[in-house]
Amino acid sequence: MTDLSPSARRVQDLLDRIGLGHRVVEHEGSTRTSEDAANAVGCTVAEIAKSLIFRGKDSGRPVLVVASGANRVDEKAVGRLIGEKIERADPDFVRDSTGFAIGGVPPIGHAVPPLVLVDADLMALDRIWAAAGTPNAVFQLTPAQLVSMTGGRVEVVRKG
Repeated sequence: MTDLSPSARRVQDLLDRIGLGHRVVEHEGSTRTSEDAANAVGCTVAEIAKSLIFRGKDSGRPVLVVASGANRVDEKAVGRLIGEKIERADPDFVRDSTGFAIGGVPPIGHAVPPLVLVDADLMALDRIWAAAGTPNAVFQLTPAQLVSMTGGRVEVVRKG
């Protein structure tokens, strides 16, 4: 594990503190998109838990939506759920609020604690994979562990 990149090592250290035995895996190829990640780990796109950062339109607060890789997020529904319209976050906001670059944002360890919503569709799965700090690092966990780690609210966030 000593050969992890610095950002992936940060995520592994957080996981070690949680103490459930999760292991960050860095791949040679990209896991930046849900499709790339699913191909790398040998799972379905639905089993990829993608971390999407939005910005509260009025508060400026980061909003993390952890969605199934197979789903598109309904931004209007998310706004209704949190009581504030949201807007897409630019790369600088993502890096400043999470400490990570787009494509590698994990669901935990953010510089600014976000409001977290977890896609209800993830809860039907046995195991899921989440980004781990770089565009080629992931770790496996259960949906219940995701909710516990993030303190997220399980909601229907998919479009359609």
